[in-house]
Amino acid sequence: MGIKIIVKNKKAYHNYFLTEKFEAGLVLKGTEIKSLRIGKVSISEAYVKIDEKGEAWIHNMKIPLYEFGNRNNHEEARKRKLLLHQHEIKNIHHLIMTQRLTVVPTIIYFKQSHVKIEIALAKGKKQHDKRHDQAKKDSEKRLKQGQYE
Repeated sequence: MGIKIIVKNKKAYHNYFLTEKFEAGLVLKGTEIKSLRIGKVSISEAYVKIDEKGEAWIHNMKIPLYEFGNRNNHEEARKRKLLLHQHEIKNIHHLIMTQRLTVVPTIIYFKQSHVKIEIALAKGKKQHDKRHDQAKKDSEKRLKQGQYE
């Protein structure tokens, strides 16, 4: 079947230097899956935390209520558990603590019938880094259009 991308976090690429990426599963309820199937989700403000039990959780990921749901509909902004191997969680936690990194979601997608999320270790960009990246994109765009000849 392949991969069907639900949403990309463009804000993460703008605000952070992304280093290492991991693929994780998500623990979701039935109405959350139905909302994802119609493409309703927001991860621009989301981040990942590892708790004292050694479990990874995603916070501030907003999945709107399923419009045809009943009283068993899900909470919109609840924290959701990520499914990662224990050695991956330990590695991420170690890098967070030693290098002062954060973990942000970059892509949510369907892989066969499972919802997967790509998370990345990230270091915040300063304002001058953002301006430099924007200038570089603009010059590449002009070169591609043939304005510089």
